[in-house]
Amino acid sequence: MQTSRWPTLIRADGQQLCVSETAATATTAVTETGETEPTVVVDEVSKHYTVGGQVTALDEVSLTLPRGSYTAIMGPSGSGKSSLLNLIGGLDTPSSGHVAVDGKPVSTASEDERAAIRGTDIGFVFQTFNLMPRLTAVENVALPLVFDGWSRADRIDRAVDRLEAVGLGDRTDHVPSELSGGQRQRVAIARALAPDPALILADEPTGNVDTDTGATVLDIFDDLHAAGNTILLVTHERHVAERADRIVHITDGKIGSIEATGEA
Repeated sequence: MQTSRWPTLIRADGQQLCVSETAATATTAVTETGETEPTVVVDEVSKHYTVGGQVTALDEVSLTLPRGSYTAIMGPSGSGKSSLLNLIGGLDTPSSGHVAVDGKPVSTASEDERAAIRGTDIGFVFQTFNLMPRLTAVENVALPLVFDGWSRADRIDRAVDRLEAVGLGDRTDHVPSELSGGQRQRVAIARALAPDPALILADEPTGNVDTDTGATVLDIFDDLHAAGNTILLVTHERHVAERADRIVHITDGKIGSIEATGEA
């Protein structure tokens, strides 16, 4: 039977935040040399598309995400930041190079293997929420667990825990149309956390909410980072990126610089 309780982080305002089991045990993932294994390794990855000729989206990009790190990716439209996120998330495959998530070779995995990695090791938070309109909040959060063999009772128990962690314990039975934009995004975050992923990928998570709601969403990411989760966030907004430990600047498919923010 699946367990449903996490350790908890107590915020300064007294609110409890559940810590994922992955984050709580991250320090046990070590290499043969005794060093902590990074959550993500991107090694000389290139991605080319053929659109009336060859277009290079990424050009020999290398990047490592240590466990428990919070990294933001910034760049102009067409710079390759979304392509990099898609490759790390197993939504696409590189033309060359290698990608590994939690020690698993995403870039060389079969489609079925990549689907399994996406379902258990990676939590996605999209700008457009991507919630099922006819499902309640708790059913949306529980949905990823269906494909991982959880019983219905355990799925609902886990989903309620995740919704409580993002402050929506009183909205479990609401469908998306009954929720505000910020509440929908919090449901999406809870859904990303449901399978205890090794990595949280967020693509413009504040893009469809107002400024105040966006700040609340970013506060949740801050809490998740403090709890030990590994986060990779794509944004075009400087104030959003500055919440991270470091900002990776991408231009024309290459990493131009990596900037420490002082938040670490």
